Amino acid sequence: MTVSLPPAGLPLPGASRVKHRWRFFQAGGLRQVRLHRGEDIAALAELPQELWTILVCPVQGVRFDARTLALLDANQDGRIRLPELLAGVKWACDRLRDPASLLDDSPRLPLAAFAASGEGHALQELARRILADIGQPGADAISLDDLGKRQALLAKTPFNGDGIITPEAAADAPEVKQLIGEILAACGGTDDLCGASGIGREQLDRFYNEARAHIAWIEQGGQPGVQPLGAATAAASAAIQAVRAKIDDYFTRCRLTAYDPCAAAPLNQGEAVYGTIAPLDLQTGSEEIASLPLAQADAGRPLPLRAGVNPAWAAALAHFAEAALEPLLGVTTGELTEAHWRQVLEKIAPYEAWMAAKAGAAVEGLGAARLQEILAGDGHARIAALLERDLSFASGAAQIADLEKLILYHNHLNRLLNNFVNFNDFYDPEQTAIFRAGRLYMDGRYFDLCVNVRDVASHATLAATSKIFLVYCDITRPDTKEKQSICVVVTAGFAGSLWVGRNGLFYDRDGRDWDAVIVKIAESPVSLKEAFWSPWIKISAMIGDQIRKLLTSRQDAMLSATAKQLDATTATVQTGEIPVLKPPPRMEGAALASSVAAIGIAVGLIGSAVGGLVSAVSGLSPWRALLGVVAIFFAVSGPSVVLAWFKLRGRDLAPVLNACGWAVNSRIRITFRLGHAFTRAAYPPAGSEIELGDAYPESRRGRNWLLIILGLLIVLYIYWRLDWLNRWLPASWEHQARPAAASASTTNNPTGGDHGTN
Repeated sequence: MTVSLPPAGLPLPGASRVKHRWRFFQAGGLRQVRLHRGEDIAALAELPQELWTILVCPVQGVRFDARTLALLDANQDGRIRLPELLAGVKWACDRLRDPASLLDDSPRLPLAAFAASGEGHALQELARRILADIGQPGADAISLDDLGKRQALLAKTPFNGDGIITPEAAADAPEVKQLIGEILAACGGTDDLCGASGIGREQLDRFYNEARAHIAWIEQGGQPGVQPLGAATAAASAAIQAVRAKIDDYFTRCRLTAYDPCAAAPLNQGEAVYGTIAPLDLQTGSEEIASLPLAQADAGRPLPLRAGVNPAWAAALAHFAEAALEPLLGVTTGELTEAHWRQVLEKIAPYEAWMAAKAGAAVEGLGAARLQEILAGDGHARIAALLERDLSFASGAAQIADLEKLILYHNHLNRLLNNFVNFNDFYDPEQTAIFRAGRLYMDGRYFDLCVNVRDVASHATLAATSKIFLVYCDITRPDTKEKQSICVVVTAGFAGSLWVGRNGLFYDRDGRDWDAVIVKIAESPVSLKEAFWSPWIKISAMIGDQIRKLLTSRQDAMLSATAKQLDATTATVQTGEIPVLKPPPRMEGAALASSVAAIGIAVGLIGSAVGGLVSAVSGLSPWRALLGVVAIFFAVSGPSVVLAWFKLRGRDLAPVLNACGWAVNSRIRITFRLGHAFTRAAYPPAGSEIELGDAYPESRRGRNWLLIILGLLIVLYIYWRLDWLNRWLPASWEHQARPAAASASTTNNPTGGDHGTN
């Protein structure tokens, strides 16, 4: 059943003036139509096509009932298009009293849900009969299990609608039961639903055709000249066939000898041939002797039948003379002329032609008398009546298929609509979208948004515009040798701990576990937290690299100088001179400065940073100083956070699904809240007891005290630079006030006060 659509570029029927009043909801920034009434489903053909979330859905790679998808895929191309889905919806609505029953998502279809007339009423009556057949006449709903029970019951009966009957189908008629068994033996059978072998219309017709053909063939054999010896003709023909090739060979050699006498010696295979077989242990019937001519060939010479013949063929020739030659020609002779041989072949030719045209070989074993008895009886009509009776149980097969289809639609169609017309299941935390493949555990997190992919490279190319951090994994099950590929959408946390080659564990929707390994990564921002700390992590890494480079260069220089000193000392000892041990050179000038810079670069960098920070906030009030520090943090991390924010706001799942074969009609935004729902870090469950302490802690006492002292010194230094400690310090330890502050003080105190000139 198809749905007619307008030409491309034109609106769907009802798009310009929609009669139905729709209700829309918004989730993740996507406005979608809500299907909450039967009228909504019945009026789907009126919904403008641009408001559908999905236009095409693939059959493979989705978690959905395969039978329902196969029924909806009318052209069996592996893709369900919008017109095919509309056709399925209309088909179901035409057979239901109220389309609202599709919202039940129930595997049991209530009998009251069927339409009161038309095909719906016919399916309702069929459902009642099926329930009665399985012993549930009072049931008010039917399911696929009920259909299966009825089919199982039918399979155990001789008449089950499969068009095959077994001998047990004629248990009350022994002669028909015997005939069915004979047909089975002659023409073979087909397994019945109950598992026993039976016959169908094809075997029945073939048997009777074979029987008629065989009887007609037997009657042809009774015509004059066909069997010249009557019943003994078959034995005579067999005796002739046993020696026919060798006799023809003998007379051909004789004709060649008459044509050229010089051919006699080679044609009779002279002494040379006997010389090759003489050393062998010869037997009368050995292959070497049987390959020799029947007798010595000569021009016009008859073939001797008893004396002077090849020993390997003597018995066969004697039997030929007794069974065929003498009865057919009526002569008793010890030799066979070529003329007599031709007469024998002419007399046996009609019989051989008749045998070559033999028909009904399959039924020959029953014998002519039994076949004539069968053909004369009414067995064919009685077996045909049994087949018709069996087929009468299959007359409702099309209706049963429609009933099964309606039950499937009642159970699954609403869920498909909530993954097609809208994406309600995707945004509903209690539902699972049909394209999600399972859950991946890796890096102390689990990832719920995983999809199956066929080709990682092509999928990554098409999904690049999604602005989502994507991880591609190969998943395998060693026990079953299965292998698949999945695309994992990473929507929260940090991405730095994910790398190619990292292993994890994947669970599919059936709960089966798979080994997972990352094979490809498509990078994009993952979270604002990562974006905030990313500049500081890069600065820290840069400082660490510079320190390592400086220390490494000084270490290499020291090792090089030490090696040169050792080489010089070794050379002096070898010449016999007394080595003079020189004290290590003192580091002066540039060398000393370089070493000090290398050793103290970390402190210098930290001091420079602190000094710059203090200079920036010097003279400010404490709260302004705090705001200044915060401003510095945002100045460093702000650009990264803003850029990441724009990219994260633009995350779109549609390219990922399009690369899997979906035709997504709208943006499927991954909001921040939705991202945290699909990617979650490990947290102890609520109510868990956490034991503090560590059984094998690292000793950090010295480091902790050093950090505390360093922190206190930094705080005191800042307070000293800001003149906040002057009231507690001696005058000689006070920090000199800034010139601006001093000028202000002089202006306010013209006499100079304590700060006047002495």
